[in-house]
Amino acid sequence: MWKGRFSKATADLVQQYGESISYDWRLFSHDILGSIAHARAQVKAGILTEDEFSQIENGLREIENEISEGHFEFSIEHEDIHMNIEAALTERIGAAGAKLHTARSRNDQVATDTRLYCRDAIDDLLTLLGGLQNALLDQASRYAETVLPGYTHLQRGQPVTVGHHLLAYVEMLARDRSRLTEARRRVNVSPLGSGALAGSTINLDREAIAAELGFESVTTNSMDAISDRDYIAELLFDFALIGAHLSRLSEDLILWCSSEFGFVTLSDAHTTGSSLMPQKKNPDVCELTRGKTGRLYGNLTSILTSVKGLPLTYNRDLQEDKEPLFDSIDTLTIAFKVNTEMISEMEINEEACAAASQDPLLLATDLADWLVKQGIPFRAAHELVGKAVARSVQSSVPLNKLDLTEVDPAFTPEASSVFSLKTALEARTNPGAPSIKNVRAQIARWRGTPSE
Repeated sequence: MWKGRFSKATADLVQQYGESISYDWRLFSHDILGSIAHARAQVKAGILTEDEFSQIENGLREIENEISEGHFEFSIEHEDIHMNIEAALTERIGAAGAKLHTARSRNDQVATDTRLYCRDAIDDLLTLLGGLQNALLDQASRYAETVLPGYTHLQRGQPVTVGHHLLAYVEMLARDRSRLTEARRRVNVSPLGSGALAGSTINLDREAIAAELGFESVTTNSMDAISDRDYIAELLFDFALIGAHLSRLSEDLILWCSSEFGFVTLSDAHTTGSSLMPQKKNPDVCELTRGKTGRLYGNLTSILTSVKGLPLTYNRDLQEDKEPLFDSIDTLTIAFKVNTEMISEMEINEEACAAASQDPLLLATDLADWLVKQGIPFRAAHELVGKAVARSVQSSVPLNKLDLTEVDPAFTPEASSVFSLKTALEARTNPGAPSIKNVRAQIARWRGTPSE
């Protein structure tokens, strides 16, 4: 494609080093969409005849079908998906194919293809994300009233329900959905027509091209348009944060399915055994999800490092944007699918949750609140309950069995009314608190159905 300027063929090693067709082939359908829209604008500008446009469109659709069916032979000599398609088209239809690249560069072409690809990927990931949210909602509804300890520092803190716990992840994923939706708006801007860096003296109708491709607007600075990879960095950040949320969920489940907790049983279909220890049932899906989050972080670091020192405008470093993008999309796609299956089939061990929830220390804060309601300042109440807990530990007498009046006269016999999980949960009625009524209302809200 540049033989007019060069007198010596590109070295084999340079071709191997610089090719991107081994991975950017997956942009083929988006490249063809962009080329058809570009060719249609060329007709309006008098560059192509209607007959030439028809030849181009039919040739591109034929190539698209061959690639889809696995019959197209890619060539490393043509470097990337753009030149592979253009070369094949020109070989098939002749001069009309050679006109297609008029008024565009591979710089604006790849930026367009990548934006189209990202837009479709966001839509697919949003659907999968919603599926995982629904699986969590189903389990939250099923176990809305199952009480278990809530933890801070991995120490038992206060009573919550399984439903409330799972809804926390629905909230996290909702923020992820919001970020992806916002990112999609910034992705959905057309750079096609920006050329190599300064547009072209052959002015095609950029707005018409953008409309045909479903873009909401066109870029307004040609230099920024072809060198901008902010949208990829933004998506990779969003993907990394989704990974963090999935990893936290995975860690909870890893703990919960251990013998030490025993709160959950994962299905045989989503666990593995040991090659040596026959009793083992390992939560490999959770562990892999936790581990693959590191890949998502690495891909974000890769793109940020690639762009951090680039002068305007296009530099070949930008070719390094696609592999981390594709890898993160692939990683999240299967992570969403397998975690949705796993969550849908897991079983909560309600007896184990109930046994752990009988720890009276879970209601120590409620005891302090009871003192506050009797007129004791909270810091003083906190100290008194701390003394009661210390005596309970030292005497091996559970807090709810301790004679609190011996700790301090501020405690009256009525203080023992605090030690009821049902009462404790029913009292937590503020928005966001884990009363069963609140949990049911939140599940209904997420599902868009009226709550009772």
